[in-house]
Amino acid sequence: MADSRHVPAPAAAAPGPASRLHSALRWDVFCRVVDNFGDVGFCWRLCADLARRGQRVRLWVDDPSALEWMAAGARPDVEVRHWSARFPDTSPGDVVVEAFACDPPETFVAAMARAPVAPLWINLEYLSAERWVERVHRLPSPQWHGTSAGLTKWFFHPGFTAATGGLLREPDLLQARDTFDAAAWRRAQGLTIAPGERLVTLFCYTQAALPALMAALAQAPTLLATTQGHATHQVRALALPRTVRQIALPWLSQTDYDRLLWSADLNFVRGEDTPVRAIWAGRPFVWQLYPQEDGAHIAKWRAFLDHWLAHSGASAPLAAQVSTLWARWNATAAQDITLPRTGAGSEWAQASMRYRDRQAEQDDLTTQLLRFVAERLAGGRGARTAPKTPAG
Repeated sequence: MADSRHVPAPAAAAPGPASRLHSALRWDVFCRVVDNFGDVGFCWRLCADLARRGQRVRLWVDDPSALEWMAAGARPDVEVRHWSARFPDTSPGDVVVEAFACDPPETFVAAMARAPVAPLWINLEYLSAERWVERVHRLPSPQWHGTSAGLTKWFFHPGFTAATGGLLREPDLLQARDTFDAAAWRRAQGLTIAPGERLVTLFCYTQAALPALMAALAQAPTLLATTQGHATHQVRALALPRTVRQIALPWLSQTDYDRLLWSADLNFVRGEDTPVRAIWAGRPFVWQLYPQEDGAHIAKWRAFLDHWLAHSGASAPLAAQVSTLWARWNATAAQDITLPRTGAGSEWAQASMRYRDRQAEQDDLTTQLLRFVAERLAGGRGARTAPKTPAG
């Protein structure tokens, strides 16, 4: 991929009030690909959505290679720049977003501090349903020392409640989902489902529970669609039950991955971007969080599952089944797995649609981000709220 490119935009969705107020703001979004593609997947969706709403967006990413397949097809007018060690001398935009505390280059921060009107600096954090997120969302962080002295960084947290920044959801996403022809899409992808067979998708990290999952899937005829990487390699190493067929998927664009989730009876997802897409699919799903040595991922999945159970209308028996399944899927040691019933008429499927609809009642993340920016810029940039040195 070249260091810089422009991708032509499709017809833009009608902008909301915030985007009409600031229809030509320039955004710099910074992203590092640490060891997986969830961060850049999230950032690309955000940049694409901003561009569709009339914003001018520059995405700085240290490894843009994943965008060759992830962003394939019709794409909005996003300028992709390679974030290399030799960072170019460039003027910052009106809004600077550092995704997941990735720290923009020091030379760029120095340019922010020198700018006649400082850009609005936002730290867009990881997704979590933990309660502390509501307390930190939209708080300022004045910068007192070093290159950034005199600037203010603002915390913006995606989340699942009205007191957070919401979830990424393109304006036409749910309409596209509800008018989607799953059978036609599967035929186009070569996903041929036999009569009586269910479709289960698998996107995972290293997973000790895979043999147990195969045993659980064997209880009904299953076509198991595995994504490139860990999922496909691990399943290929197993002796599959007679009732389970594997199909190894190619690298899918984000558009096709969304449609895969819409087509399935059950989705196993991982990371930062895909659980949100699984929610919008309105299908049963199981989320594997990135395992952390300090166990922080355990509190994270439990907080989300508590929220899902509280807002999906799940019965006590279903709540117990789903809770046990999530706990065993996120455990480090293999344990037996039992799957609740899936399929369009199942309680799990109905609860998943109810949760999706409850989430859709809240403003999406891009709308809230544009509103926040409009508020901060309404009376002037408002970014230099800290003196160069602490008083006293």
